Amino acid sequence: MQAAELDGLLVTSEQHVRYFTGFVSQFWASPTRPWFVVVPAKGALVAVVPEIGGPGMAATWIEDVRTWPAPVPDDDGVSLLADAIIETTGPTGCIGAELGPEMVLRMPVNDFERVRDLIKPVTVGDGTQVLRQLRGVKSVAEVAKIRHVCEIVSDAFEALLDKLRAGMNEWEASRVMRIDVLERGADSSPYMMGVAGAGGYDNIIMGPTNRVIKNGDILILDTGTTFDGYYCDFDRNYAFGAPDEDAQRAYDIVFQATEAGLAAARPGATTTDLWRAMNEVLEAGGALSNNVGRLGHGLGMQLTEWPSNKTGDDTELLPGMVLTIEPGMEFKPGQMMVHEENIIVTEDGCELLTRRAPDEMWLID
Repeated sequence: MQAAELDGLLVTSEQHVRYFTGFVSQFWASPTRPWFVVVPAKGALVAVVPEIGGPGMAATWIEDVRTWPAPVPDDDGVSLLADAIIETTGPTGCIGAELGPEMVLRMPVNDFERVRDLIKPVTVGDGTQVLRQLRGVKSVAEVAKIRHVCEIVSDAFEALLDKLRAGMNEWEASRVMRIDVLERGADSSPYMMGVAGAGGYDNIIMGPTNRVIKNGDILILDTGTTFDGYYCDFDRNYAFGAPDEDAQRAYDIVFQATEAGLAAARPGATTTDLWRAMNEVLEAGGALSNNVGRLGHGLGMQLTEWPSNKTGDDTELLPGMVLTIEPGMEFKPGQMMVHEENIIVTEDGCELLTRRAPDEMWLID
């Protein structure tokens, strides 16, 4: 914060409140009440939360918890928050907020503007870079949680070989997977995407649907499953009957692109280097396009985090960063193939957190 010339941070989003305080609640599903934490460059944190959440926040390590009887639309914590910011920054300081790319300000914009007026001459700056630096490199404990959920889901993907069959629809296949990861000890599986298509699928974000899976189809299952607040994010491909030559070739190309990404992931390299290593393999293999816009991303308390593996991102890889390696290609019009693995950058390269996908597509007879 000192390097960024900030006297403190104001965080409002679930992941940042949880990151700094350890406060966990399912009540974030309700948009009615805002939650605030002020993180000073020096001194104790201040939580400004609705009364209903006061006991839960007091049960964390935070000692200064201030509450109001929310919801109070006329002053939903605004005055309390303004006082806490002025106390933290001093009368002429600067508070950083979640204002940049991939950041979310979880409070009404009108209330945010009222806070800015109440704290003048204290100014509001962008805390994005500080938050990225803090969360980009994971602790040993954070990595252990991600590794654990990757192991759970790797086991479930392999067990799915005995549970899938032609005649299921996409919802049924996805539901079998979700139930399995929960029974194996995952906490939740909020993202479970399943799409099938003849010889390949046409998207990787829209399913599942009631479409019945037939022989000749390829099914991709991609899941963001959590353990103790941390995500895995990876996929696997299943062929119902022997895949045709084009689909198998596409699988081989994307597998080799993944290998290139794994080899390129090391300290000092950049996210652009990762993208280039994978993209060269995809282009040499005849990729028609990749409408995803990137070939992987950061991973942790959110399904997708900064940075992006894409040309021009140029984020330097550091030991402790957790990333997805996710090459994909359109190999025929309307037919895609995507691989995704999760890694941690180590002192001399990278380590897989997921169990590597097989070099030949899984076959459902």
